[in-house]
Amino acid sequence: MNETKTADSLSEALAQGGAAVDRLLGELLSGEGGQEARLFEAMRYSALGGGKRLRPFLVLASSRLCGVPDDRALRVGAAIEMIHCYSLIHDDLPAMDDDDLRRGQPTCHKEFDEATAILAGDALQSLAFEVVAHPATHPSGDVRSDLVRALAFGAGARGMAGGQMIDLLAGDEFPDVATIARMQRLKTGALIGFSCESGAILGQAGAERRAALQHYAHNVGLAFQIADDLLDVLGSAEDIGKATQKDEAAGKVTFVSLLGVEKAQERARLLSDQAIGHLDIFGEKADHLRAMAKFVIERRT
Repeated sequence: MNETKTADSLSEALAQGGAAVDRLLGELLSGEGGQEARLFEAMRYSALGGGKRLRPFLVLASSRLCGVPDDRALRVGAAIEMIHCYSLIHDDLPAMDDDDLRRGQPTCHKEFDEATAILAGDALQSLAFEVVAHPATHPSGDVRSDLVRALAFGAGARGMAGGQMIDLLAGDEFPDVATIARMQRLKTGALIGFSCESGAILGQAGAERRAALQHYAHNVGLAFQIADDLLDVLGSAEDIGKATQKDEAAGKVTFVSLLGVEKAQERARLLSDQAIGHLDIFGEKADHLRAMAKFVIERRT
């Protein structure tokens, strides 16, 4: 498949996967009456407010490589998107990044209030684990247990939350490239890693395939974050849907501030190429994941 056809195919697959995940999220967040209705409204506002749905797509794509039915993969994809959305709600709070816009709309704490936003994030995180642990996700309790453990690791102190802690401390210190890479491996890469590895867990794949997806995810996750840093410098608020150049204004150290724009772009391209190399074991079936490795460094939003 040539590059143009692959890119078109990826766009179509992203759209289809995103629509399917949105439908499932809509069902899972259908809400309740009574006094907790406002909480469900805030959860829906944050989880159904758009987004690229890259992580659910990675779950679907890796699951298909391992022979997993889409209905099971979609449940894990919805769960990882809820974890991602919870993290964005908390990231946007005044105590963290203090952002007023997300995806071109007021952030959750601006649309509602800070207390409701905190609860919405908490509830999305809890619901994600409820979904993964449900028998509809996989008939095997061992598989569900492995998924819960891997997701908890990716979202916790040794993953996303730990990376956010390093990010908060980085404003008071002068980290080097290795420290920034470790921070992003935890903050962004851990959940991307779970998204790819979950397909192998659901499909009970062998160690070689699981390792290939882990290595792919490691490189894609870091390339994704470098691209994010570049967008903060080179992108526009209209395209991205949130304020730009905030890292520089806040004095935050990023790949771009350490390496410069050209070297950061070169590093992202190298990581993308390395990610693609890890997919050889899957042959042409992994073309969508190869296209995704290019997409994450070429995107404009």
